[in-house]
Amino acid sequence: MKIPFTKMHGIGNSYIYIDTNTCEFDASTFQQLAIDISNVNTGIGSDGLIVIHPSDVADVGMRIFNKDGSEGQSCGNGLRCTAKYAYENHLVSSTVFQIETKAAIVTVEVYGDRECIDEVTVDLGPPLLNRGNIPMLGPDDNRVIAEEFQVASHSLQVTALFLGNPNAVFFVDSIEEAPLHELGAIVTEDPRFPDRVNVGFVEIISRKEMNYRVWERGSGVTEACGTGASAAVVAAVLNGFIEKGIDVTVHLSGGDLCIKWADDDHVWMTGPAETTIQGVFHWNR
Repeated sequence: MKIPFTKMHGIGNSYIYIDTNTCEFDASTFQQLAIDISNVNTGIGSDGLIVIHPSDVADVGMRIFNKDGSEGQSCGNGLRCTAKYAYENHLVSSTVFQIETKAAIVTVEVYGDRECIDEVTVDLGPPLLNRGNIPMLGPDDNRVIAEEFQVASHSLQVTALFLGNPNAVFFVDSIEEAPLHELGAIVTEDPRFPDRVNVGFVEIISRKEMNYRVWERGSGVTEACGTGASAAVVAAVLNGFIEKGIDVTVHLSGGDLCIKWADDDHVWMTGPAETTIQGVFHWNR
């Protein structure tokens, strides 16, 4: 099967994008396609697969499949790249439009011209802070803020919330010493998180700046995670490290995002989106 694709990344968080508006696909094959196409040795290589499709409730829809074939609920960097693709390929006419994900209908705004969108703002909506919404085991209606979290031989404090995806955030003194590789795979599969969880480590630099590293559920360590970085800003506000309503620069391995948890409770993320490769994937399935 010959599959037209576009590879894009948001500050290093790369996905393969296929468009069902231009080519018919059997939806039952998406999980296996994600595994095969993401393989760096026998496929193209990426953090996963994003399927762009028509939507009955928004201007365009997208589904996210991690490199292990599991389906995600949303993806901040993926939303920006989907917005870029949709506008440049005339799937939408306005620079402000909506994208349907499994988590929510999200409003985006693109900046640039029809041929080249280079930056996108995403309204991720309000974060869900109750334990039951994450979900995390325990009393459904309480918040998880600086809660004692024993894992392996480590005693940590976790702040957890749902923002497009479940996120567990840990604050550290030095991002270079964060136990990302040691604990990422363990925490993401911890039974206290029934749907698994993104695992983020944060170093606060100032009231407007932080470092962030992430282990994404289903993908492992990635260069960036937009929903995770946004959740880190919310967690920093909840812990009193920064103020609500200000722009925060989040430094990730692949680049920077500007994130604000606004006074209306919505979380706004602005960052770049870039096209890397376009071609045809020959899938022997």
